[in-house]
Amino acid sequence: MAQISLWLFEVGLQRYLESGLRNDAEMLLVAIVRGPSGLQLDEHRLSPGYQRPYSGHYFRIDFDGGHWRSRSLWDLELPQPDAPGLNADVKLAKASQSLLLLHTEYRKFGQPISITVAQDYTPVKSSFALVQRIGLALGLGGLMLILILQRITVRRALRPLDRARDQIQQLQQGQRTHLDEAVPLELEPLVAQINHLLAHTEDSLKRSRNALGNLGHALKTPLAVLMSLAQGQKLAQHPQIQATLQDQLRQIQQRLERELNRARLSGDALPGVRFDCDAELPGLFSTLQMIHGEHLALSNDVAPELILPWDREDMLELLGNLLDNACKWADSTVRLSITETPEGYRLLIDDDGPGIPPVQREDVVGRGHRLDEQVTGHGLGLGIVKDIVESWGGHIHLLDSPLGGLQVRIELPDRQSVH
Repeated sequence: MAQISLWLFEVGLQRYLESGLRNDAEMLLVAIVRGPSGLQLDEHRLSPGYQRPYSGHYFRIDFDGGHWRSRSLWDLELPQPDAPGLNADVKLAKASQSLLLLHTEYRKFGQPISITVAQDYTPVKSSFALVQRIGLALGLGGLMLILILQRITVRRALRPLDRARDQIQQLQQGQRTHLDEAVPLELEPLVAQINHLLAHTEDSLKRSRNALGNLGHALKTPLAVLMSLAQGQKLAQHPQIQATLQDQLRQIQQRLERELNRARLSGDALPGVRFDCDAELPGLFSTLQMIHGEHLALSNDVAPELILPWDREDMLELLGNLLDNACKWADSTVRLSITETPEGYRLLIDDDGPGIPPVQREDVVGRGHRLDEQVTGHGLGLGIVKDIVESWGGHIHLLDSPLGGLQVRIELPDRQSVH
């Protein structure tokens, strides 16, 4: 718009200057008089600008008997246009001047007379060029200022969305349990629905866990009674029936324990409290030490202030089963190592026990399979661990430990990469 305005102003100025050139042409026409030898030009009526060389004001008059030219042209020739009218940006050779030239046709004393007047337009063009450069610089500066202000305004307007996004990430990492409700009016319904969904999910999970716990306790007593009856003297007379009944009841008990433990896992259902290694491991190790005796040396190699991005209850279930299993079989040493890798996290549980032959390692993580029936427990530990690890998208491997026993290696992907 500035460029168009400047162009329109220049067109108007040229029209104004054209009227002045037309007046000059008419004054020259008046200065043409009849003399003794024909037409003559009365120089007393000429403007002083036409007398000074290269003054910027020029004329040329053509008629049948010859032509006159202003002294200001000196040794130069004024360009002659082909048709009457105004011509802009006409170059005057050797003078470095850009002319605004008007060519007109008249008749006087019965003769055709052609009058061409010109004015130096260079100063006007230079002024317009300067104004154009200044306008361009101001326009670019104004545009940059507008863009900066626009960016600041948009960032300020979208800042609540950035906060909501950061809070959602904190929800995924377990650093908060709900979103702040102090948000703009437009975001209030969204935040309220998300908080309602989080509260509903947490309440449903708690009720499910409580119900499953109550179900487990309610079924344990009848199962124990049935197991006692199956081992009683009344069925001793029928050893085949007694063995079948005991085996089936044991499988029911193992399946029940496994499914109850599996159903209690929260997985990624909602962002719960994350597992703080510094806060949780000392208590877990102390409990294991009390259960399995002081002869075991329990150690851990965990980076300080390491927080694992998984549910605290699930992680306690996983580590509790693995460490408890290692303590049952270890002779004197159990070691836990948790390291952060480029892909996620690696958990290593080593013991110096007898280990497991490679051909039997795949069967150990099956549904309640046990290698030694003399050790207490139902053989569900590694099966539950496998369920937890698979729900997190990880992998579990049984390897030879540097301590001489079994090493349980768990590779867990980062939750950000999983999502």
